[in-house]
Amino acid sequence: MPNPSLTTCSRTFSNLALCLSAVVLGTACASRPEAPVFALLAGQAAFDTAARLDKLLPADVLLLGEQHDAAQHQQIEQQVVAHLAQRGVLAAVALEMADAGTSTDRLHPSSSEEQVRLALRWKDSAWPWSAYGPAVMTAVRAGVMVLGADLPRTRMQASMADSKLDGALPGPALKAQQQGIRTGHCNLLPESQITPMTRIQIARDISMASTLSQAAVPGKVVVLLSGYGHADRSLGVPQHLSPDLKVKVIRLNAGPLADGDKTSAYDMAWVTPALPEKDYCAGLREQFGNKSLPAAGAKP
Repeated sequence: MPNPSLTTCSRTFSNLALCLSAVVLGTACASRPEAPVFALLAGQAAFDTAARLDKLLPADVLLLGEQHDAAQHQQIEQQVVAHLAQRGVLAAVALEMADAGTSTDRLHPSSSEEQVRLALRWKDSAWPWSAYGPAVMTAVRAGVMVLGADLPRTRMQASMADSKLDGALPGPALKAQQQGIRTGHCNLLPESQITPMTRIQIARDISMASTLSQAAVPGKVVVLLSGYGHADRSLGVPQHLSPDLKVKVIRLNAGPLADGDKTSAYDMAWVTPALPEKDYCAGLREQFGNKSLPAAGAKP
């Protein structure tokens, strides 16, 4: 995206003051032709984002649990990152979408998007850069570190065999996580795979929690972008964070929340328009070679 001039910025933002605050964080608009990704929404959308954050802050950790196929959720994530950076309280942005151990800590705020993708070892086939790049680049342009937080694939096999992970959650939460694995895989997994797959999920949550803990800075906020299952306070990443950290969870949901969704699992529900109905299990049924199975209610 080409960098707008100051005149263009003044049209993009609700007023010139917002544009100037972005300039302070990222140097003059016209000086960076490769990528300005620091535009704040104008008007009511900006006020709405700010008002929601005001209700939750202060916090040490803010989890944004998205529905991966809802484009508006990634737009909201970019706006949250932008608002926190503009306020000067953004410590870091951690990502489910990149492996733990990767980061932008050695990059300059003017680094190119290609340099950022390389630093994070970005896999576009799994996570479209067009969706998540704006939030990532907003943080980079503001001089804020972006961290991969997910469990690297090379460690997943060992996690499947690690029985210690079975004790990482209270009994009811473990059972809920196991049931989530069943329904999340459209009830197609053999029962023998439920425990190993649950261990991977728990190991992933522990990896994300560890990344957040290491990035925490007193007086600032570390943001995690992840699927809403990982953000679930009752069985996800928050279960593995120190009680000394003040954790807030925003559940992003396309359409009304289901009757069975527990309000205790998050601090705020941010509901966006519903998406067209989709059979999320069709691909899995084909993969498992049993197209006759009824559709299950799995969502990303």
